[in-house]
Amino acid sequence: MTEWVSNSGLRLRDLVPADCRAEWVRRGFCPDRDLFSLFTAHAEAHPRRAAVIDSRGVLDYAGLLALTGRAAAGLHRAGFGQRDVIAIHLPNGRDAVAVELAAYALGAVALPIPLSSRARDLRALLERSRARGLITAVPYGSGSWPRPEVHPEHPARLLVSTGSEATPKLVAYSHNAFAGGRANYVRALGADRNLVLVPLASSFGSCGVPVGIAALGTTLIVQDSFDAAGAVRALTAHRPTHVFAVPTMLGRMAAIPADPAEDLSDLDVLVSSGAALPERVRLAAEARFGRPVRTVYGSSDGVNCRDGVPDPAVTSIRIVGGEIQARGPMSPLCYAGAPELDARYRTPDGWVRTGDRGRFDAGGRLHVLGRLRQVVIRGGYNISPAEVEGELGAHPEIAEVACVGVPDDDLGERLCACVVPRGPGLTLAGLTGFLEARGLERRKLPESLVLLPELPLGPTGKICRKSLVSLVRERW
Repeated sequence: MTEWVSNSGLRLRDLVPADCRAEWVRRGFCPDRDLFSLFTAHAEAHPRRAAVIDSRGVLDYAGLLALTGRAAAGLHRAGFGQRDVIAIHLPNGRDAVAVELAAYALGAVALPIPLSSRARDLRALLERSRARGLITAVPYGSGSWPRPEVHPEHPARLLVSTGSEATPKLVAYSHNAFAGGRANYVRALGADRNLVLVPLASSFGSCGVPVGIAALGTTLIVQDSFDAAGAVRALTAHRPTHVFAVPTMLGRMAAIPADPAEDLSDLDVLVSSGAALPERVRLAAEARFGRPVRTVYGSSDGVNCRDGVPDPAVTSIRIVGGEIQARGPMSPLCYAGAPELDARYRTPDGWVRTGDRGRFDAGGRLHVLGRLRQVVIRGGYNISPAEVEGELGAHPEIAEVACVGVPDDDLGERLCACVVPRGPGLTLAGLTGFLEARGLERRKLPESLVLLPELPLGPTGKICRKSLVSLVRERW
């Protein structure tokens, strides 16, 4: 497929050469089947297996297949069908799962949007995707609905990326990219019963529906919204084998005291992605839960790498001019409605330019060194917030930290440390003294300190730096 066009005129081109796609299918990296047919096969083979566990209880695969059929019938009756883009604005739970699967059943493209997205971003996403409609309540129906043939290389879902652009990006992924490359990294983790704490509508959350449910037939456990204490209780109540969370979530869970009745015997591993994992958070989580934390370097733009080891069944990775680039079975088609982003972030032969700096060590492991452009420029000198955050993460009185740049008429920008303290008494002088003792250059030291009860989180559960900048400006 070279170009796919929606009923409303959205054009999506596959920027990866067709012979590469064919080779990945030939090598068994992609199943060459659409997501709904894969989901149906799981439901027919294991109808009593738990599919979704949410605040309403347990729904097995037979029940989810029936619920999906009702959602498909309702969407069809409402006028949705093949080659439509269907925006979904629903909380984590079985309704969101059923509507997304119903979109695949109709041959439509799903666009799940995090509930916490700002109104301006929501409008921009709807306009850029040319979505046929926005689903905020499930139009369950009855009766038949058309089930078209869907090409596995056609788009299945648009992932929302809240990365470096002023407005969120939309990244188009095919059925094969989810059921192949993205599913291969989750399969390699041995995931079976997955507590997915990030929003299902996020990029990281796509491990829930298109990957976990449709491609792999696993059990998906979700909360309506993230609650650290509730997440810890779910480890005993629902016995997940894997927990999928961003570092901030793992840190807050690790701070919850253990209950004498806690039973973690089924838990195998904690999976961290979405942001760099501070060493202190890894150590705290492993000490609290007695299980390893596996890091997955990834982004909605088209890269996943577990524990630093690239897997060709997921994506190949190369370093060009210090930048991490990726191309493989999970590579997306293109950016939706933004050819300027394709020109900026994709090479002519389909490699994804991540915008991250990296290197390989002698053993072939990838080391991510930070963003190419995420710097604070103070008087012409570049400061990496990630470097300063990494040093502050070792401070015994700091629970969470993020550093941001704030505008300054004299120097352009100055660095501010936003900190959640473990107790009273933390001062800017004490903080900078700690950093100097660790060998940090004086010109990299934060020039202000903002103490907060908690760091604000964005739609995907990661720390929202835009909100931090606004808070700092109010107190500067």
